[in-house]
Amino acid sequence: QVQLVESGGGLVQTGGSLRLSCAASGGSIRNYNMGWFRQAPGKERDFVARITWSGSTTLYADAVQGRFTISRDNAKNTVYLQMNSLKPEDTAVYYCAANMIPTMIMSEPGYGYWGQGTQVTVSS
Repeated sequence: QVQLVESGGGLVQTGGSLRLSCAASGGSIRNYNMGWFRQAPGKERDFVARITWSGSTTLYADAVQGRFTISRDNAKNTVYLQMNSLKPEDTAVYYCAANMIPTMIMSEPGYGYWGQGTQVTVSS
């Protein structure tokens, strides 16, 4: 059974950068599309980015397009999220998950093996 662990979150000021990691254990994620979601206090969990199993195609939410980059290293069984030009509205807990339902790319119910999340806080 696959387990995912996010890391790399922290406190940064507006305009700063962070690189999040999602390390898988217990099984390979090589054949899964992988996604990042985020949830701020009082808000729903929102789609952030997705990468296909081979890393050939990426998809981003409009709010992060041009600022965030999702990538993966299947040899390391790890997915990454490079976050640049951070804004206070990016403050949230960031989650990594595997896409279980191919037709549900941007929707939370389409994913499983959720990690515990890592906190990202962007100060004004």
